[in-house]
Amino acid sequence: MATSRSKRPRLLVANRGEIALRVIRGARDEGWETIAVYSQADRRALHAVMADESYLLGPAPSAESYLNIPRILEVAKQARATHLHPGYGFLSENASFADACAEAGIIFVGPPPFAIRSMGDKVSAREVARHAGVPLIPGTNGLSADPREAAAKAKKIGYPVLIKAALGGGGKGMRLVRSREELLSALELTRGEAGRAFGNDLVYLERAVERPRHVEIQVLCDAHGNGIQLGERECSIQRRHQKLIEECPSPVISAETRARMGEAAVRLAVGIGYQNAGTVEFLFAPGGEFYFLEMNTRLQVEHPVTEAVTGIDLVRAQLRLACGERLPWTQEQVTMRGHAIECRICAEDPAKDFLPASGRILWQRLPQGPGVRNDSGFETGSEVPVHYDSMLAKLISWGQTREEARERMLRALAEYTIEGIATNLSFHRWALRHPEFIAGNLHTGFIEEQFHSEDLEGPEDADILARIAAVAAHLERSGGVLGTAPGGETIPRGGAARAGGGSADPLAPRMSPWKRRGRS
Repeated sequence: MATSRSKRPRLLVANRGEIALRVIRGARDEGWETIAVYSQADRRALHAVMADESYLLGPAPSAESYLNIPRILEVAKQARATHLHPGYGFLSENASFADACAEAGIIFVGPPPFAIRSMGDKVSAREVARHAGVPLIPGTNGLSADPREAAAKAKKIGYPVLIKAALGGGGKGMRLVRSREELLSALELTRGEAGRAFGNDLVYLERAVERPRHVEIQVLCDAHGNGIQLGERECSIQRRHQKLIEECPSPVISAETRARMGEAAVRLAVGIGYQNAGTVEFLFAPGGEFYFLEMNTRLQVEHPVTEAVTGIDLVRAQLRLACGERLPWTQEQVTMRGHAIECRICAEDPAKDFLPASGRILWQRLPQGPGVRNDSGFETGSEVPVHYDSMLAKLISWGQTREEARERMLRALAEYTIEGIATNLSFHRWALRHPEFIAGNLHTGFIEEQFHSEDLEGPEDADILARIAAVAAHLERSGGVLGTAPGGETIPRGGAARAGGGSADPLAPRMSPWKRRGRS
């Protein structure tokens, strides 16, 4: 006879690292059973340890593990998964994967495939946005192979222009050109890069907005035609078009502009029948105009800052929406309280042009205290593989004001210690102290304009950190603790924390409109 336990939803998390742990914790809060998958390189990874069940996908390369759709679905069937959460990256915006899940009878925790497709092609996404009345940067549809056509259209738009891959993302397949000569030489390079990265070499042109801010709107939509927006996130501090620091709200967006951007984002999402969590990204020009950039049809890396300010747990909301529930909030019920900042902690060396690093974490201490949250996928002793993205963790601070959030982040960064591999902690300490950051004068070229490796911590700072590391190593040798788990629990000698943190942290999301499901 089937037990009551077998009736609980069983969620397979098709991802790794901190996002896999984040989703596992959200599912546990909902009373769901959790299933992890891992590659051979991640055999001892925290997400594989903390799930209720874990299954090997295959060798370390992504194509043979986290991108291997047949193998993932084979595991899902073997594990009797009822739902699948893709996290972000990997297969999270792959419409064919969402189709395959539906064909296998597994509920995909995300938007329907047609919504993924409509926003996945940047050219078609521009057309959808145009029909929805969302402001667009002057640009073109897909370009033919004739370079003369591109030159004529670029002249009409006005230089500088961006050449962008139709299926691009994450800064790949994009080049800035300032003249006809640059355009003609860059076209083939961009087409080649787009073809290799996305399997499609279609490109288009867009006017380049000088010194823009990158501002995005979080939306939630249910299967009943309802949609709300949860305010904006400022994501302007980027290196090579990859975000490093995000905050909510933006220091420059007024309530009136927030409302207009939010209405445009919801109009776009509801207009395509969007369901679940998504993010509509905009460029915000120095003059105050905003323009549609793209829509990310998944959970964002920076979702914790929205959770901190709105009190809405986005992962749990995703799970509820995937089950067909209605949104429990109206737009008027969404409130924003205080300010939150997120720093992406990556295994890369800012003194060497952010060169990615790999190796073993010899010792790690995560910061704690009021207004601090850690979403980390690694612990002391963890191996950081060469095969995947360099992000190790996300550090989030919250304060009643932006300045309090900034000061708490600096306190947390001073406590943060990772020994054994290079990290970008020193960059974050530099950035949070920079006068332009303090003033909120940000734009997407901030790092290129302001950052120089010689600005990083001097010998005095390095000596203090070395002393901290020496004390930590002594504690480990003398039988003390190894460090802390992502939720703040102590990890004793000989074992990793197996349960997900949580507690009285002021960052803990509030989900009062949806009562917690029982575990029956």
